Amino acid sequence: MNKIRYVQRKCSDKEKINDFLTSSRVGVLGMNDENSPYAVPLNYVWYHDSIFFHGAGSGRKELILSKEPKVCFTVFEEFGTVLDPMPCHADTSYMSVMLFGQIQRVMDFEESANILDQLVEKYTPGYYKKGLSAKMMEKYLSDLDGNPTSVYRLKPTDITAKENVVEEDELFKSGDRI
Repeated sequence: MNKIRYVQRKCSDKEKINDFLTSSRVGVLGMNDENSPYAVPLNYVWYHDSIFFHGAGSGRKELILSKEPKVCFTVFEEFGTVLDPMPCHADTSYMSVMLFGQIQRVMDFEESANILDQLVEKYTPGYYKKGLSAKMMEKYLSDLDGNPTSVYRLKPTDITAKENVVEEDELFKSGDRI
């Protein structure tokens, strides 16, 4: 695994990384479609030290993952542009986490129901009174193609994180001038 070259930006704080992955809403799944990269933004949940997401039981993503399960999942947030008197020293304030490993499709209906409950609660907290059941997952079909909904797990074998944290007054605001 390649290591972070710009070591000043490396984040090793496991609690900070965990909080970031828990609170962020969208990640990008990078896959290898034979000789061509393919990246898809996804809603996800960070749960039990794994990334989980779901999708239709067919389509390009499903086909790629069935052939090549090695992936990279990236979550990032940009907080603003860092001011500097020298224009070429302009930078951004950000946090990013990259997770590497192999995707596994969750085949157990009980586990799939639990994961979808976690996703639902993340994106619509407290809205639904009743959770999903294994029986429902067994019968739940995608609206797109009538195939069973797929739930995936990425248990990372490697995680890298970078950040550039600055004070609010160091960030550019519209109208700022030197």
